[in-house]
Amino acid sequence: MTTLNQQLEQLKVIPVIAINKVEDAIPLGRALVENGMPCAEITFRTECAVEAIRAMRSEFPEMLIGAGTVLTNEQVDQAIDAGVDFIVSPGFNPRTVQYCLDKNVAIVPGVNNPSLVEQAMEMGLRTLKFFPAEPSGGVAMLKALTAVYPVKFMPTGGVSLSNVDQYLSVPSVLACGGTWMVPTDLIDQGKWDELGQLVRDAVNHVA
Repeated sequence: MTTLNQQLEQLKVIPVIAINKVEDAIPLGRALVENGMPCAEITFRTECAVEAIRAMRSEFPEMLIGAGTVLTNEQVDQAIDAGVDFIVSPGFNPRTVQYCLDKNVAIVPGVNNPSLVEQAMEMGLRTLKFFPAEPSGGVAMLKALTAVYPVKFMPTGGVSLSNVDQYLSVPSVLACGGTWMVPTDLIDQGKWDELGQLVRDAVNHVA
């Protein structure tokens, strides 16, 4: 069985998605899968996130699907019930982390300094989200953390086509989270061909 880390490392880029209409979930999933990016981090920043995850999971059972911006235990339960493969949180909340561990679901919490990395390691985590990446010092900060701690990172926040190579060149980076290939306005407008091209460009860029 392929581990989450192996899947992330293979994908290199994880699209971070804010979806406003559940009916967009399946065409969006199709645009991702058909253009070489069979993964999605659906954020809990919109009301239809849970149903969007459920629809995408039903239609694309092989996709790697995460729930992002998870802040509460209730959201963890909703995400698991909808069929996610992993949970992502913007910060490090020990209560949420422990709840995910108890539920046997992978969580990638956000950290951006040494103290948070150590707290995460204390709870047995070795894969962390570096967030917000660019405002927190970018590649230089990431390299400083990597030099000290034996963990893997998924940088998110300010990562784009112009700097993704710099992040992926850091050995501890498994993959980068990004929104540039899944802009919400294109999703809202149903511009699947245009969105598919952005996805394809991202896939080709990191190949």
